[in-house]
Amino acid sequence: MSSLKKLLSDSVIYGLSSIVGRFLNYLLVPVYTYHISAASGGYGVVTNVYAYTALLLVILTFGMETTFFYYSNREGEDRRRVFSTALGAVGTVCLFFVAMVMLFISPISQGMGYPDHPEYIRAMALVVALDAFQAILFARLRQEGRPWKFFALKMAFILLTVLLTLFVFLVAPHWSHLSWMGWYDEANNVKYIFYINLFCTAVITFGFWRELKDFQLSTFNFQLLKRMLRYAWPLLLFGIVGIFNQVADKILLPKLLPGDEGNVQLGIYGACVKIAMLMAIITQAFRYAYEPFVFGGQKDKDSKETQAQATKYFVMFTLLAFLVVVCYIDLIQYFVGADYREAMPAVPIVMMAEILMGIYFNLSFWYKLTAKTWWGAVMSAIGCAVLVAVNIIFVPRIGYMACAWGGLAGYGTCVLLSYFIGQHYYRVPYPVPTILGYFALALALYAASALVHIDSLPLRLAYNTLLLLVYLAAILWSERALVGKAAAKLLHRR
Repeated sequence: MSSLKKLLSDSVIYGLSSIVGRFLNYLLVPVYTYHISAASGGYGVVTNVYAYTALLLVILTFGMETTFFYYSNREGEDRRRVFSTALGAVGTVCLFFVAMVMLFISPISQGMGYPDHPEYIRAMALVVALDAFQAILFARLRQEGRPWKFFALKMAFILLTVLLTLFVFLVAPHWSHLSWMGWYDEANNVKYIFYINLFCTAVITFGFWRELKDFQLSTFNFQLLKRMLRYAWPLLLFGIVGIFNQVADKILLPKLLPGDEGNVQLGIYGACVKIAMLMAIITQAFRYAYEPFVFGGQKDKDSKETQAQATKYFVMFTLLAFLVVVCYIDLIQYFVGADYREAMPAVPIVMMAEILMGIYFNLSFWYKLTAKTWWGAVMSAIGCAVLVAVNIIFVPRIGYMACAWGGLAGYGTCVLLSYFIGQHYYRVPYPVPTILGYFALALALYAASALVHIDSLPLRLAYNTLLLLVYLAAILWSERALVGKAAAKLLHRR
């Protein structure tokens, strides 16, 4: 029981650091969009380059983080040797990557569309290399059961990033006349976003001084590395497919539109999509609690029924979050600068795609529990192909809205494949009619909000609040048995 409590408490700490981090970065979007004009395409550059770094991070870690956990817990393996081998392998790959980027910086920056700003590429190459290197160091903290240092380093990076960003964007313009501010150029704020990231990532590396002392070249083992690489390569393929699903539209959009129009549209789309990332934060919070629960309870005879009910509640509450955003979009739109708000119609579509991605995660346990993980790669690859096809065909015609619809189509495809194939190998009694009923109700209420035009903002908000209350009332009525039990328990405690 004590080990279970420690597992749960550690999971909360690890999960909290990630969720808080995403939320604080989420709050930086207004700072960027109110100080970088949409017409400049600057925020589109940021969105595009970070999409590449997300993909590169998966490639540079090449599944070694999970492989490190696996071999560290194998009987007969020396943990220090496993650590030195994993860190040495990732570190060597990262050094080679940085050397190649610096050597071929001109053709790389030209190919990415930034021939006049190779400094963007240099900075982000260093950032992604340091992030990949730190991934093994963070894994070491988790393997040693040191969640508080993990949390402290993650939060230190976030807070330092927030403080420097606020200084550069809000304070520096008013102090630019001072002699020691000669380095500041307000016209190139995009550069400072990348430089701040690089500085903060480099600083956090020094926080791993104890772990780095444990690295010894003499314990690096090539035979062990061969075995680790055999284990890691399927994880690499799975990771590439998974992350490409998330970033493909942000990589493709600038290449599918002429001139600077691609970065302009990507900036507008990327800023508004950040609003939809609220759903990603909810999904991640659910995942941290749900994944250990499912694997820990897979031998329970009621585990399938529990998975089915958990999926229903996930849908129920994420649809509630969806309706909160769309019902109060007239207020939420001020989260981004005025010249970015034209992409607000994409927000509901992207939020629905995020819900489908969460459902796909819930459904994915069938192939994890039955050791048929290759199905995950196959289904994700098919969904990715659908997403890419929609982007290639429709971006030149309808611009960034094709990115939103592409994500919805891709994740929708994954959900359908996972459900029907999963029911063959690992049948779970999902309450499909109830889940579809919640979707139908939420979409009907969204349509009622979008199609009824009320000029007065207070009246429009009051009307949308009424629609939201209708959904809440439907939840309470549908789940009245559960609500009754919860009320009875509360009264009993009193």
